[in-house]
Amino acid sequence: MNATSFTLLLGGTLTVTDRLRALTQVSRVIAADSGMRHALELNVLPELWVGDFDSSDAALIERFPSVERRTYPAAKAATDGEIAVAEAIARGATRLIFAGALGGERSDHALQHYLNALGLVEDGYEVVLTSGEEEAYPFAEDSELALELPKGALFSVLGFTTLEGLTINNARYPLQDFKLPFGSSRTISNIAEGPISVSLSRGRAMLLARPYDLSGA
Repeated sequence: MNATSFTLLLGGTLTVTDRLRALTQVSRVIAADSGMRHALELNVLPELWVGDFDSSDAALIERFPSVERRTYPAAKAATDGEIAVAEAIARGATRLIFAGALGGERSDHALQHYLNALGLVEDGYEVVLTSGEEEAYPFAEDSELALELPKGALFSVLGFTTLEGLTINNARYPLQDFKLPFGSSRTISNIAEGPISVSLSRGRAMLLARPYDLSGA
């Protein structure tokens, strides 16, 4: 068990894959409201369950009577996911895995997970967001991100600002010291030639990978 690595079980969709198990197998676990249902799929027992529990039915709650629960009012100033992040950090987290952060019924929540993750990376935390089938890695200026991907896997770089000095290595469409205007689709649907690396000198970005989608091979 890695005492500073935390998996946060969130309310979006989750597909259990080998990569997901590898990401989460040595981490501690905190569940946010209905994200607790993923504990059954991953066969893990969270150390804490937080939220207003408006999306957790009685049957789910009854499945985990031994897990500590902290209940918050529905009218609160943070999402259940953000509360789970704060609890993990209070317990010493340096690495955060947002499981169930992508997709689901609430696109506003999914986008908020992106924004929260970008802020956390700037504060020095290691963060990955995953649905099992997709993975998202926030990265900030003056940093390099290396990612193991199979040849032919699809990935995109999403700029949350104008990106300067963007470099993408070992991809079908590489870039070197490139300026990407905010809102440009230039870096959508690239194809890995194997393990890739991405860096930039200025800006905020997210690498979104589909490790099991080899349609570009």
